[in-house]
Amino acid sequence: MANHDVVAIGTSAGGVEALLYLAKQFPRDFPAAVLITIHLPSEFRSGLDQLLARAGRLPVSFASEGERLKPGRIYLAPPERHLLAEGEHLTLGTGPRENCARPAIDPMLRSVAVCCGPHAIGVILTGTMDDGASGLHAISECGGIAVVQDPDDAAFPEMPLRALNQANPQYVVSLSEMPSLFESLVHQPPGDPMPIPERLRFDVKVAKGEGSSIEELEGIGRRSVLSCPECGGVMWEIEEGDLIRYRCHVGHALSSQAMSAGITDKVREALYVALRALDEQAALSDKLLTRASAQGRNRMAEVWARKKEETNRQRDVIQKTINQADEIAFESITQSETTD
Repeated sequence: MANHDVVAIGTSAGGVEALLYLAKQFPRDFPAAVLITIHLPSEFRSGLDQLLARAGRLPVSFASEGERLKPGRIYLAPPERHLLAEGEHLTLGTGPRENCARPAIDPMLRSVAVCCGPHAIGVILTGTMDDGASGLHAISECGGIAVVQDPDDAAFPEMPLRALNQANPQYVVSLSEMPSLFESLVHQPPGDPMPIPERLRFDVKVAKGEGSSIEELEGIGRRSVLSCPECGGVMWEIEEGDLIRYRCHVGHALSSQAMSAGITDKVREALYVALRALDEQAALSDKLLTRASAQGRNRMAEVWARKKEETNRQRDVIQKTINQADEIAFESITQSETTD
């Protein structure tokens, strides 16, 4: 490998349009392999490979296990598998979801960082949340080049903005500037190899589906007081420069933003469980009140009437809490979009 010959691209919301644009611009003799992870629904087969192939000049396919990396080809992460680079081949990881997604962007970028080091170019395009920031940080840490779409140019600026703030990329450019930048970078010689942090090797192992252990996590992070939103297990806090992320001992991994969203979802879920239970209690109290009244058991009817009234008061409190939480979430999204 003489130059930067692996380009790994991560995107989510708005990504199909961005990828179609880039596919049209890649020259037929592009001297690098292109790996792409985009968050797509897994319930149905995607036709993204055909769309990109028709749009451009490079062959496009969903990656296969053990497939050899070749320059001038585009490899897509298939549904429910992490797309990982290993030596000169591709691996389809069966490891746990990261940021509630599989395929996920960070595992792909970390694997490219570990595999290719200074030969790698990592790219973050339009999207939501902060997926890709950790993986892009890994690309830079291992001597590769990190590229981020200018948030002002992105259909959804949040993902590029997070990567810009947390991964310190070497290049921040508009989508229209990327083809010429790629053409320049892939013809440049790589820098010197950098030492590969052990935590990145561990992350790639987990993404492949080879499991993790508490002992390994103790060596790369510290136990937090937080529990995993996906399985309820203890989370370990891992620091990467200014970035903090979390992983539980069975392998679920979340960025700090995804962790916050997961906790919020669990709180909302608990509130709705409480609301349902109170509705059931009120219905039962009403039934027993009606029955006691019909039987002339006035004292018991008064007990059930008070029970129903108290239950309805509690239900109103829970409903107001849910409404307020939804309002706060809406205001947070609106303010984030305005700030971005």
